[in-house]
Amino acid sequence: MIHDDGKLPILNQALDEPSVFTAESLMESVSKTRKVPPGSVPPLCILEFDGDLTDWLVQQGLATPFGSWACFHTTMFSLDLGGVHCGIIARTIGGPYAVLIAEQLAAAGAKLILGLTSAGRVSPTLPLPCLVIATAAIRDEGASLHYLPPGRSVACPVPIAPLLERELALTGWAVRCGEVWTTDAPYRETRTQLSAWASEGVLAVEMQAASLFALGAARGVPVAVVATVSNAVDHEGDNFDTGSREDGLRIIEACARAFRAFADA
Repeated sequence: MIHDDGKLPILNQALDEPSVFTAESLMESVSKTRKVPPGSVPPLCILEFDGDLTDWLVQQGLATPFGSWACFHTTMFSLDLGGVHCGIIARTIGGPYAVLIAEQLAAAGAKLILGLTSAGRVSPTLPLPCLVIATAAIRDEGASLHYLPPGRSVACPVPIAPLLERELALTGWAVRCGEVWTTDAPYRETRTQLSAWASEGVLAVEMQAASLFALGAARGVPVAVVATVSNAVDHEGDNFDTGSREDGLRIIEACARAFRAFADA
C-alpha cells in the first residue's frame, strides 16, 4: 500500500539550494583514480543516443579515444569535422543519463552540447525519415523538475535552431523545427497521448530534450537537440530507417558547421 501524506516531494525540489554532489568533484576523483591527463574537452560535444554512428566512426578510423575525459561512465571519442574539433559519446540514453554527462561536459569546458537522438513521429504531417530540430520540449519526465519549477514545457536555451536548419537542409534530409514530447517511458506511449500532443502541434517523441533544456536554462549551459525521426505507429512502411552511416556523418558535419557559425556570432 502507498502511504499518501498529502505531500508531493517530486514537485517540491529545493531549486535554489546548491548540490552537495557536483560534476566537478566527481571528475576530480576520476582524474586522481584513473590518472587522467588534464585538458578541456572539445568545444562541440555530441551525445549520440543510439551509438551505431560512434561505433562506425571508430571502426573507420575517423574518431579516436579522447584521453582527457574524466568520466567513470563513458568513453569520449574525438574527431575533426571540417575544422571543428568535436567530441562524441555513445549511448547516452534518456534524460537523466544525458544530463549526468552534460553536467560533466559543461564542467569540463564544452561550448555546445548537442543531443543527437532517435525519435518517433507524433505529427502525421512529418515525412519518414526526417530530422527534427527541437525548439522546445514537453516535460513528461523527471530530471527537469530538479532544475526548474514544474511546467508544461521548456524552450531550447540557445538560438541555434535557424543555423542547424540551414546546414542540415544541405544534407538532403527533410528538416523541421518545432516542439517535441520528452518521455521517460517509451513503452507507455498511448494513442490518447499521441493524439493529444499531435493536436497541439508537437512533432515527435523522444527521451532527452526536456531534461537537457532544463539544465541549459537553469545553469546557463549551451545545449541543443537534433532528432532523427524514424518510426511511427501509423506508418505502413519500414520503421527505424535512420539512413546510412555516411548519412550520419553528413548530419554531424552539418551540426559542426552550425556550431561554428553560432560560435562566430
